[in-house]
Amino acid sequence: MTISFALRQAVNAVASVNALRPMDGPRSAVPAFLAGWLTSELAPQLLAATAVDAGIHVARRGVRTPTDRIGLALAAASAAGLAATILTGSRAGAEMDAALTEVGIDLPGRAVDWRSSSRPFSYRREGVRRVRNLAYAPGGKRFLVDVYHHRDTPADAPMLLQVHGGGWVIGNKDQQGLPLMVEMASRGWVCAAVNYPLSPKAVWPDHLVALKRAVGWMRAEGPQYGGDPGFLAVTGGSAGGHLSTMLALTANDAVLQPGFEDVDTSVQACVPFYGAYDFTGESGIPAVRWRVESKLTRMVLGRDAVFPDSYLAASPLAKLHAGAPPFLVIHGTNDSLIPVAEARDFVRRLREVSDNPVAYAELRGAQHAFDLFHSLRSDQVTTRVAAFLEWTRARAEEGTESAQQSVTQ
Repeated sequence: MTISFALRQAVNAVASVNALRPMDGPRSAVPAFLAGWLTSELAPQLLAATAVDAGIHVARRGVRTPTDRIGLALAAASAAGLAATILTGSRAGAEMDAALTEVGIDLPGRAVDWRSSSRPFSYRREGVRRVRNLAYAPGGKRFLVDVYHHRDTPADAPMLLQVHGGGWVIGNKDQQGLPLMVEMASRGWVCAAVNYPLSPKAVWPDHLVALKRAVGWMRAEGPQYGGDPGFLAVTGGSAGGHLSTMLALTANDAVLQPGFEDVDTSVQACVPFYGAYDFTGESGIPAVRWRVESKLTRMVLGRDAVFPDSYLAASPLAKLHAGAPPFLVIHGTNDSLIPVAEARDFVRRLREVSDNPVAYAELRGAQHAFDLFHSLRSDQVTTRVAAFLEWTRARAEEGTESAQQSVTQ
């Protein structure tokens, strides 16, 4: 019992250290992510479990041996690390606020109060309905979409498309983005989570072409759920962050819309979470170069891919332009799978050319996939993303009204 207690606390201590400072290097990226992600987002629960475990051990066995003392010392170290992780996660709201304020987004007096939202989060909200497995194109389960909407949604509600991640090779519309979609649907938005073809069967740009079909489907079919075809935002994490960014940067590109060239595939806002933005290694970041040269990238681009042309075709850094829609880029400093430096470089370059705001929230201590479920950090981020999306909607409406007034004058 004493040895098992010490071993448990040793594992907890290592996980706590990894959550604060993840193991470095490409070989340790996946284990560092898995351990760090769960520890970071479940830190309050793990801290409580550590305290209970230590308390039970002391009550039953006391502190009689060196192993007992070692176990308790490890428990104390683990508790300290978890407390620091909780403190870091609690600051996510302030970090998001600063990112929005930096680009002039301030919403006092608006319908959404992004600083004091106290509504409890849930994967189910009263009034939110989900319509499952609608086909947006022929091809089976990889071409299905789920729609989330409010039963009392008025006409002309803004729409949001969620693109799941999974390294372009795994993932499903049921697994990611649920807190944000339910939140936005509860606010009256029409939201959709979409599947798309996966590699290795799918070869670039099959993934993006399918998502453009989904955008066209939303514009055509969204109004029956109350959606406004004139306003569509897109979001996604990891590979979904890459794909949502490519959607935003390649609007109405006829080459990527074979057979539906005349369909409007523009989006009015983009919120990529921990996305991949460099497919050529031009940023010079070692971890990015390693990914570019990996079997995963070659699998996504196909065996006939030629460097650099095929890689540039899939790289957001190669698609930057002045007409990009408003962006809110979100990335964690502790991301083991996609380095935060990649997001910094993308934001810097996009800001140099874009005529629209580019907000950037760098979340201290956040791992990859931090938003997959409700946590102290992810809930704060969700309310701020909602604020950004509603701000872009209000901004678009103001622009439309100004344009109409100038025409009448």
